[in-house]
This record gives sequence, structure tokens and C-alpha cells, in this order.
Amino acid sequence: MALYRVNKPRHPQGKFHVKKNDEVVVLSGAQQGKRGKILEVLRDRNRVIIEGVNFIKKASRKSQEQPQGGIIEREGALHISKIMLAADYDQRKGSVTKEDKKETAAKEKAAPKGKK
Repeated sequence: MALYRVNKPRHPQGKFHVKKNDEVVVLSGAQQGKRGKILEVLRDRNRVIIEGVNFIKKASRKSQEQPQGGIIEREGALHISKIMLAADYDQRKGSVTKEDKKETAAKEKAAPKGKK
């Protein structure tokens, strides 16, 4: 028997900053910037599954639910440290997008300067 198990629980009673049905943003990795709702929190592995983010392809056998079998796509798990609540993320960014900055810059250019 191996001394180290891959799916061994790390911190089964860990307290997380997010919960099910929270709106979150992915901070890093290939899925960076994507938003979604948390479908499931995997407490024993410090991971979450987010709706519409990090799709993986999985081979499935023939069964009553999948009579054809084949390859199905579903959401994969992301580590809890890679996500942040969407409200906190927007507040951190100051709720100013690049488009807002461009609009204000265009208004400043277009406005005539008054004489003193």
C-alpha cells in the first residue's frame, strides 16, 4: 500500500470564503476572468465546481442514462485559492472598466477648455 494517497482529504473541516450558489470570478489560470455560479464545494479537496467554467471531456460507458455512451463534457474542479467573490472583485477593481476609462478620456478631449 502506498504511503501517500492522491485524493486524501487535506483539511476536511476547512472554512472557505465562498459557498454554494455564490457568484465568483476566476483569478488565475487558463480560465482567468470567467464568471459563474458555484455548483458544488468539495471541502475535502479544497476545490469548487463552477457553472460554465473549466470544461473537461470524460469518456462514459453505456448505461441507462447514456445509452450511446461516448464522450461527455462537464465542469471540472478549480482550487479554492483561484477564485474570488464577484462582488469583492468588482469592488477591488473600483467598478471602473476599460470602456468607462475610454469614455471619460474621449469626453475630456471633446470638451472645449475655457479661458480664465
